[in-house]
Amino acid sequence: MTTITAGRSVGVLWLAFAAIAGGAAHAQPPPGPPPPFDAAARSAAVASAAAAFRSRYVSPAVGERAAATIEAALKRGDYDSFAQPQAFAEKLTSDLRAVTNNDQHVQVLGGGPPPGTPAPVRSEGGVVRADKLAGNIGYLNVSTLGPPALFNPALDRAMTALKGTTALIVDARSLQGGTVPSVSYLVSYFIKSEKPVHLYDLVSRNPDTETFRTQEFYSVATPFSYSGKVVLLTSKSTLSAGESVVYNLQALKRGTVVGEATAGGSNAAQVLPLGPGLALMLSGGRQQNAITGTNWEGSGVKPDVVTPSADALRAALDHLGQKTAGTTIDALSAERVFAPRTTPQAGTEAAVRRMSDENARGEPNYDLLSPEMGEATRPQVDMLKKIFSDLGPMKSVKFVEVGPLGADIYEAEYEKGSLMWQILLGPDGKTVMAGVRPLPPKR
Repeated sequence: MTTITAGRSVGVLWLAFAAIAGGAAHAQPPPGPPPPFDAAARSAAVASAAAAFRSRYVSPAVGERAAATIEAALKRGDYDSFAQPQAFAEKLTSDLRAVTNNDQHVQVLGGGPPPGTPAPVRSEGGVVRADKLAGNIGYLNVSTLGPPALFNPALDRAMTALKGTTALIVDARSLQGGTVPSVSYLVSYFIKSEKPVHLYDLVSRNPDTETFRTQEFYSVATPFSYSGKVVLLTSKSTLSAGESVVYNLQALKRGTVVGEATAGGSNAAQVLPLGPGLALMLSGGRQQNAITGTNWEGSGVKPDVVTPSADALRAALDHLGQKTAGTTIDALSAERVFAPRTTPQAGTEAAVRRMSDENARGEPNYDLLSPEMGEATRPQVDMLKKIFSDLGPMKSVKFVEVGPLGADIYEAEYEKGSLMWQILLGPDGKTVMAGVRPLPPKR
């Protein structure tokens, strides 16, 4: 499986009809006991990582140096003491970043989040909240740019509530990863043009060659174009897809950037399997802005108004002519106009029940799946049939919560096991995203 994203990390359930990151993922058998992480496993992982860098890294010369570096480290015994996948992954990440000029889209994933990774902020597709402030100023907080099926409807609701404001503060201080189409969708809200506007290109390496292909990205239709002033809040944590939003709007002269220089990660990531319990994220492409002809890799997006990120909201209001001593949205909000959904979508429980039966028969109803969902499901029909028929008839299904990104989460109990479902329906009632993972047996 290869997933293209504009973010630093991607999580995919072991069985995903449509991957959370926006691409198709293939079903895998339920995980068994982890194999021993020994010298053979480390050697195989290094060999796979080296081959991937030689084949796919955005700079062929740097990819070759990175591959040679970790091969030499393995030969010297630098990895001999690492008996756990996570610790080995952190060491391999450090070695690879040292060669790639601290490319933040280079990371070895070791079966769990790296130490210090914050818990995801509750959002709907990445939209955390929207508020109206004094002086008819709007506030929009986005923490990630989720797949369009999640992100676009949530953003539409938030922007509709903010439509009448005369200025809008977009808080991108914690905005990191996301999908490329959602970058274009958010930026497009602030462009008024009858024709699509060329935003940027994604220049990607053709594997096993030193040639490249270019994909152009343009503004897309949104329900309306926001006409007020735009201020973007940044921090040193603003990364990747978040930086892309800020950089594009700054280049278009459609937003004033207030805060700190951003992290400096402009590349597009590919996630590849690296062996049992390990995966490799590397930069297979780079962004190239249509106006500047370059990007922010290594340097970050430079703010127009420099201030510590903790003071950026106050500084933004000052820039807009609203003097205040407040620095937090909770202190400054006059009215909260958007909050992530907390109740299940109508129809998701029925869809879980129906899809369980259809998969057990090996007869998915493609008329009730989005085109992307159907495309992801077709190659998995045999695997799905075995998994669900082995589980037996469904005994019960219970709504648990709306997940951190906005999909509904259910626990489904079958005659011979239990699954946790994530599912999302589109406006037409069709399933646009679904995934499951096995739950441990109940005691």
